[in-house]
Amino acid sequence: MIYVIKKGDTLSRIAREFGTSAARLRSDNGLLADQPLVPGQALVVLIPDRTYTVRPGDGLYRISSQTGVPVRELIRLNPTLVQTGTVRAEEVLTLSLQGEGENLGPFRINGYAYPHIRPGVLRQAMPFLTELSIFSYGFREDGTLVPTPDRWLLEEAARFGADPSMVLTSIDENGQFSTTRAARLFQDQSLQDVILDNILTVMKEKGYRILDSDFEFIRGEDAQAYFSFLRHARDRLHAKGSRLHVDLAPKTYANQPGLLYEAHDYTVIGEIADQVLLMTYEWGYAYGPPMAVAPLPQVERVLRYGVSEIPTEKIQMGIPNYGYDWILPYEKERRATTVGNQEAVLLASRMGAAIRFDETARAPTFQYRQDGVLHEVWFEDARSMQAKIRLADALGLGGLGIWNLLRPFAQNWAWFSENLRF
Repeated sequence: MIYVIKKGDTLSRIAREFGTSAARLRSDNGLLADQPLVPGQALVVLIPDRTYTVRPGDGLYRISSQTGVPVRELIRLNPTLVQTGTVRAEEVLTLSLQGEGENLGPFRINGYAYPHIRPGVLRQAMPFLTELSIFSYGFREDGTLVPTPDRWLLEEAARFGADPSMVLTSIDENGQFSTTRAARLFQDQSLQDVILDNILTVMKEKGYRILDSDFEFIRGEDAQAYFSFLRHARDRLHAKGSRLHVDLAPKTYANQPGLLYEAHDYTVIGEIADQVLLMTYEWGYAYGPPMAVAPLPQVERVLRYGVSEIPTEKIQMGIPNYGYDWILPYEKERRATTVGNQEAVLLASRMGAAIRFDETARAPTFQYRQDGVLHEVWFEDARSMQAKIRLADALGLGGLGIWNLLRPFAQNWAWFSENLRF
């Protein structure tokens, strides 16, 4: 369940009221030991139903066999296990939670990760993922690939049984999506064959099961060549038993103008791809005015257009795992600071700022003043996740795609463990 902090609340009082422990509340919500609660802050409260006290000589697989609870479910219900991998005698494990939760899904859950992600943060997420998308591989003009140090991420995917996905982009040496580099690939059949040969070799050697095509800012005149490339890639992947995933800009109608949208034809690509990610975020962005990153009404408009053109089981709804901190008054030349969702709550507590939940955007926000400068922060919490995932469930979507996993969000995984079907 989600509990919203009122003035005067303490973790110990909330724990007593709901029959759990302050330590569990702190762990499930990513709170520091001395972190003050603030009015308006959302807490996920997981109330144990069945428990098991670890005996000397017990291990996770033995406990799983004795209790009938799969190991992965034990880890989801007891998140400290994912860091230690071991249990201690007299430790009390949760085997099930009180209540049924919302019973949403099941979904394919895809998380995007860079190789520099902290291992502990990645392992928080891994028990919930069906796919791990590793960002990213590029390519040179001669068709050779620009690799990424992915070995340890592939090992984590194998450890948790998640399908590893190789993300291919047209990002250049300056770290930007290159319209020119993408166009050259789409127009040159021989270059495509060299790159696809190299991709399939890497996928076989490293165990990748999915190719994620993330091409952004494609010129409208290159659209047909882009579709041909995707068909060619899909056919070659299918011949090897692999799948094609395509990332799509958040459109609300077919002929939406702009470099970001024109070549992302939902109808055509929805037929070609095995699955797609609709990038339903970045309405609030670094150089834009303060607002929610993924306001629910805007997300819903994209998804409703998406399901009108693409089979629902192919669609993953994009979920942002970050927020922004803007300086007020807003100036479009001044970049907002990216903040993690846990970081945002910690910032509110340190600044003594009450959190307000915007009922239209379905997202939390707060303002604070530092050194005489006013700031406004928008981020995500369990309530905003709940609103988005209820919508995904109502529309019958096949999956969720989390961009990205770099920042810790313990509360999200706690809410998942209670409310999603796996």
